[in-house]
Amino acid sequence: MAKSKPSHLLVIRLSAMGDIAMTVPVLLALTQQYPSLKITVLTRPFFAPIFSSIPMVTVYSADVKGKHKGFFGLWKLAKELRTLDIDATADLHHVLRSTILKQFLRFSGIPVKQLNKGRSAKKALTRSEDKIFTPLKTTHQRYAEVFKVLGFPIQLEAEHVLEPVLLSEEMRTTLGLSKKKLIGIAPFAAFKGKTYPLELMEKVIHGLHDLKDYEMVLFGGGEKEKAQLEKWENKFEHCISAVGKIAFSEELTLISNLSVMLSMDSGNGHLAAMYKVPTVTLWGVTHPYAGFSPFNQMGNTLVSDRTKYPEIPTSVYGNKFPLGYEKAMETIAPEKILKKILEILNRTS
Repeated sequence: MAKSKPSHLLVIRLSAMGDIAMTVPVLLALTQQYPSLKITVLTRPFFAPIFSSIPMVTVYSADVKGKHKGFFGLWKLAKELRTLDIDATADLHHVLRSTILKQFLRFSGIPVKQLNKGRSAKKALTRSEDKIFTPLKTTHQRYAEVFKVLGFPIQLEAEHVLEPVLLSEEMRTTLGLSKKKLIGIAPFAAFKGKTYPLELMEKVIHGLHDLKDYEMVLFGGGEKEKAQLEKWENKFEHCISAVGKIAFSEELTLISNLSVMLSMDSGNGHLAAMYKVPTVTLWGVTHPYAGFSPFNQMGNTLVSDRTKYPEIPTSVYGNKFPLGYEKAMETIAPEKILKKILEILNRTS
């Protein structure tokens, strides 16, 4: 007797924010092409708002720093998940924590398919000698492959994005926004190797400041970043920092209303792209060829000069780079960034 296709999938994607945002186009395609399929996403509570607008998707929160922490915490989590009548699991995380959880689920007869991260190909792309500089599969494609193995082949299209959410007058008042159109700027990244120099970013902000129909909204997190963004907020009249003023769910609403987002190779770029916001990304010692470009935004990537810095990409995440590569991002001139943003604004206005 043929085995029936699963009707309820568990999707594991616990972190990081950019990777989680990249699941959105894939899940939208999945729900549209298989409307009777029920999906439960296992993620951290903070990320739940990312999935709130996707039909047939519910979120199960993993308290990985509390009751679900460690080996026995994952055992408890597996016991809880077994009560949900899950037929199969797509592990889009594929780290030690999800691998342990996979074994517990398999003990209960729940099949699990894991993401193939393409580690060997990424190693060949990022090594300094005998580098194989060629585009790899995108992370979106790798996610889609997991569902294909589970019996749900999907076709990813540009329209697999979220609709913008109405920006309330209350939020405009909280942030001090006018009725002007919005340009988002997220100038930070997890590692120095993929963070645009602040003095050059200030030149970009200065260049955008005189656009009469637009004001800039700055995104970031942490006290050090907050202090820097407030400096720019105080220096430039049409520049507003969103840090610490609104909840994450409200930040998503704000992002969905941007005319353009300027981001590093970081999570904010993926959040903007999942709303089809034109997203300009700056790449330092990382490179779009590793497969982490925001969804449907390849034409908006600005990369460092590989003629001058031929070992780029030096790592997948930007945490490793050889001596002398500290200034690689300085080869992306502020004028080039401004030109790209203005092209987008002129095209979409």
